[in-house]
Amino acid sequence: MNTPLPNIRHVSAPDLEAYFESIGEKKFRVKQVREWLWQKHAHSFEGMSNLSKELRTRLSSDFSLPALQVNTTQFSDDGTVKSRFKTFDGHFVEGVLIPTEERKTACVSSQIGCSLSCKFCATGYMDRKRNLTYDEIYDQVVLINQQSEESFQKKLSNIVFMGMGEPLLNYSNVLKAIERISAEDGLFMSPKRITVSTAGVAKQIKQLGDDKVRFKLALSLHAANDTKRNGIMPINETNNIKVLIEALNYFYKQTGNEITLEYILFKNLNDSEKDAEELVKVYRQIPADLINIIEYNPIDAFRFTKPDEEGIQNFMGILESNRVNARLRRSRGKDIDAACGQLANKGK
Repeated sequence: MNTPLPNIRHVSAPDLEAYFESIGEKKFRVKQVREWLWQKHAHSFEGMSNLSKELRTRLSSDFSLPALQVNTTQFSDDGTVKSRFKTFDGHFVEGVLIPTEERKTACVSSQIGCSLSCKFCATGYMDRKRNLTYDEIYDQVVLINQQSEESFQKKLSNIVFMGMGEPLLNYSNVLKAIERISAEDGLFMSPKRITVSTAGVAKQIKQLGDDKVRFKLALSLHAANDTKRNGIMPINETNNIKVLIEALNYFYKQTGNEITLEYILFKNLNDSEKDAEELVKVYRQIPADLINIIEYNPIDAFRFTKPDEEGIQNFMGILESNRVNARLRRSRGKDIDAACGQLANKGK
């Protein structure tokens, strides 16, 4: 059996320098090749036009250059664009471009499938096939940015890790992807424009603090007491609300970075006056800037529905009367299964 060629994007700059020296090439080749890989987004060695034909042939015999490809694209009536990407080994993963007047946001995935089985999320009903590598995550951002430039003549302004998978269970690849996205010799995007959303992996939230990350953090809370949260998010059984409050405070103490709470409203599950009051209590124990109240987007496997407009406004009113900074987030891309919780590789 042939040993697969090393992925050139996984080779460090010093190792690449040693490789070029070993084949009699100058050090400056490292800068040229890395420019093609991370800034010009070459998907083949053949396209690296400032290298000699001989060197391009040599590189293609010594390294591989797997890249994410757009498999299908769907356009929502509200301007949202959902893409299904194909990996080099034949898996599919989805990403979404969410355009508004003020910003163009890429919602990217971190895993193929998910292992957390949140009841309201379509991805949670899929098996986790594998983690995405950091270059695959990077490719999602590049491809969605190209869509933004083509459709809206504007670059991406924000990135949210709210697609398929749990980012903190693919910790090293997510951090490495963000490092490349924000690097001067990468996409050079400010980490303050990047938000990583977690279902609540307390140990890794603390690790983010220890690693002094510079991006924002969002916690998918969705219920403000353990009994209800256990019922819809099995991860709560090992990462309960008290443990998460402690982890978020530790993260904030170490980084000072913005924290947001995400709360999807489900009719007759977490939308009562008591639920709102419990949410206020949790909010007051966390240095959160904001609670995003999210409209529930139906999926086939989950029996709940969203509250009517009066119920939503009553819930919001309780938060506002308690001086909670809350924002109602209307869903985008529902007609193409691109909204929050709907990603399941169902694209046409």
